[in-house]
Amino acid sequence: MYNIAIYLYLIGVAIASLFNEKVRKMWRGERQAIKILKEKVDPTAQYVWFHAASLGEFEQGRPLMERLRQEHPEYKILLTFFSPSGYEVRKDYKGADIVCYLPLDTIRNSRRFLRAVRPVMAFFIKYEFWYNYFHILQHRGVPVYSVSCIFRPNQIFFRWYGKQYARVLHCVTKFFVQNEESQQLLQGIGIDRSEVVGDTRFDRVLQIRDAAKHLPIVEAFRYGSVGGNAEGTPIKTFVAGSSWGPDEDIFIRYFNERHDWRLIIAPHVINEEHLQQILSKLQRKTVRYTQTTPEEAAQAECLIIDCFGLLSSIYNYGDVAYVGGGFGVGIHNVLEAAVWHMPVFFGPNNKHFQEAQWLLQSKGGIEIMSFDDFKIQMDRFIAAPGLIRERGNAAAKVVEEHTGATKRVMNDCF
Repeated sequence: MYNIAIYLYLIGVAIASLFNEKVRKMWRGERQAIKILKEKVDPTAQYVWFHAASLGEFEQGRPLMERLRQEHPEYKILLTFFSPSGYEVRKDYKGADIVCYLPLDTIRNSRRFLRAVRPVMAFFIKYEFWYNYFHILQHRGVPVYSVSCIFRPNQIFFRWYGKQYARVLHCVTKFFVQNEESQQLLQGIGIDRSEVVGDTRFDRVLQIRDAAKHLPIVEAFRYGSVGGNAEGTPIKTFVAGSSWGPDEDIFIRYFNERHDWRLIIAPHVINEEHLQQILSKLQRKTVRYTQTTPEEAAQAECLIIDCFGLLSSIYNYGDVAYVGGGFGVGIHNVLEAAVWHMPVFFGPNNKHFQEAQWLLQSKGGIEIMSFDDFKIQMDRFIAAPGLIRERGNAAAKVVEEHTGATKRVMNDCF
């Protein structure tokens, strides 16, 4: 059944590629992957294979790849992606020797791919379980590790109709799971090869924080002057990261009336249509990052980040953060904000995000359901600045207490 489903999916992708540019890139990339491997693979080298579905999973695997590069230079690294949103952004990543798409999990593709590269071990990040690849790797005696994985009772592996597909899990040499519930679910289907180590993303956000960029435009906006003001006192600033329309309707409405605070918006979708929608909602003096100067930004009240790659550094310039997606498919990365000692707002779709639950338990995270919820909480923060510091420190403590997964995985596998 699995292979029939894969071939049906393959047909669907081929048809969709005629009409969708993103699918077209994936379709082309998968077909070119074997050619790339034949051209670039060094037959005398030992390759460790990392697979990440998309950009988020890449960030979870990145601490492992960089530590492997540092501690075991005798290995070369193959990095594969499934989604264009990961590959197109990280195709030039210097931490890997080869970067390419992973061809869809047909028996033929799996055999050709593994014949071309012959990895000595493989790491699959979070949700990635490829039936044919895993069985061939197991047959060849190649260790397969599942890293930062998390399981829930409603997943197919734990349903009566998913028993056949659950066989793929028995191909995994060891699971490095995020929580005890995941470990218990695996034990319930006879899998004892797991260890609770947490999520490597906590290690990654510390790396990101330590490598944060100095951004003169954002600094001028924060201080109201180029190079900081005479007293060195920043203006209170709210940073909204990875925001969507429903998120923006809430915090823009609030800050249109709060001219004592400045507002930075880094939307998740950066295209002219969305940027114009944001501008139409704002009733404050606003500048766009790519179209302004430090001098102009210092006089503005709202700064829109209309480019990629800066958000993790921009959080450093804020007092309170909002992470979008919670009124849609799910919240984005709350850890990048929390690591900067900021309380973090987010919407209700956060139940499947362990890090968000820890933030809520520590009171470093604040869930909102509506504008009224947001207003009540922000009014409390503004009335009691000490509460901002208290909640922000609680958020950062969550990050600090859950680091170390990378080291535990490396110590076990190498």
